[in-house]
Amino acid sequence: MKATQELHDLGQSLWLDNITRTMLDDGTEQRYIDELSVTGQTSNPTIFDKAISGGDAYDEQIAELREKGMEPEDIFFELALADVTRAAKMFAPIHKDTDRMDGWVSLEVSPKLAYDTGATIQQAADLHRRAEENNFIKIPGTPEGLPAIEESIFAGVPINVTLLMSTDQTMAAADAYMKGIERRIEAGLDADVPSVLSLFISRWDVAVQDQVPDEIKNTLGIAVGKATYRAWREMLDSERWKGLADKGARMQRLLFASTGTKDPEASDTLYIEAFAAPDTINTMPDKTLNAFADHGKVGDPLPADGGDAEQTFQAHQDAGIDTDALGLKLQKDGADAFVKSWMDLLETIKSESERLVA
Repeated sequence: MKATQELHDLGQSLWLDNITRTMLDDGTEQRYIDELSVTGQTSNPTIFDKAISGGDAYDEQIAELREKGMEPEDIFFELALADVTRAAKMFAPIHKDTDRMDGWVSLEVSPKLAYDTGATIQQAADLHRRAEENNFIKIPGTPEGLPAIEESIFAGVPINVTLLMSTDQTMAAADAYMKGIERRIEAGLDADVPSVLSLFISRWDVAVQDQVPDEIKNTLGIAVGKATYRAWREMLDSERWKGLADKGARMQRLLFASTGTKDPEASDTLYIEAFAAPDTINTMPDKTLNAFADHGKVGDPLPADGGDAEQTFQAHQDAGIDTDALGLKLQKDGADAFVKSWMDLLETIKSESERLVA
């Protein structure tokens, strides 16, 4: 039995952190579903930029949309919606069989809106209207994103909260989700609005790679994941959540994101083996997925009490790392990086459309 199947049987969903039209066309996507237990998919501007600039699979649609007078951002959403719609239909049987818990495909609002609450709410509603039932709309868990998450959940929009870097940020996003559900209950609406919390892992270790001794390298991201898993479990045991669940609210699952290993000296399955846990999700790039299927090991599930997370935090603090400040910086840097990728993506579409029309 492949390690991917073992992890699935343990109760963790494996999602692919990539999408290209080529993999939809050539059978790669279906193979991942059939052979590697993949049950969902995520995307972001960087992924789409690589997909669009990496070949000619999008040329025909770009040319058609350009001839209709569409601007690059509108062209992008047409391209992206075409891809995520196809992927969502492939995952539709899983979505149905799991009672809408799994089989999701995510599409992100414009990263330029990370600090614009009103515009985020409006675009999330628009994308949801145009998407499939099993499409998550991704909203960053920035301070400005939190009220947009609450409002979108209240409006019944399934949300993948992205760019969460710390336990505090994740719990703030969970609070926004619960506020949205509470408002729905007060308004007499269905409490069942799906959502996930995407916690980014590897960026922590990249950030401190040159600042800590060898014996604690590549341990900080895992500690953040363990501490957040503990807080998430405690939240699910709270009276507040139990009251919402009794009224039909759906568990907002914890998703481990950015789990491809960046350090060539570390195991290429490090962040998959570290986060085996039921009722959670791990989204990974193709390279990591295939590596785990080939030689990964499913170890003991994550400890509910956070295990050695606090000792790891203390070791990093002793090495001069302010983990609270770093968490805030990583979220801001992540938002800024996504904006840059977004602008690069729009420039790629602009130059491609002009070339194709000419």
